[in-house]
Amino acid sequence: MRIKEKYAVITFQTTAQAMAMEKYCMTWQIPGRLIPVPTEITAGCGLAWRIRSEEYPAFQGRMEQMETGYEGVYELWL
Repeated sequence: MRIKEKYAVITFQTTAQAMAMEKYCMTWQIPGRLIPVPTEITAGCGLAWRIRSEEYPAFQGRMEQMETGYEGVYELWL
């Protein structure tokens, strides 16, 4: 059985925003990955960026500087 961990899940209005976030995070070495939007939340596009909750505060400012923006941030156990 897999133990669930707490993550910050960042949603987007468009797939282009999600792909831009992935590229931006790889450039700035921000940990995380693209995932399908969990069923607990709704979003404009079907992709979300997942980062461990304890890591998110360290990178939050840098992620907020991304030009294309994002829709919302949720904390979930995944």
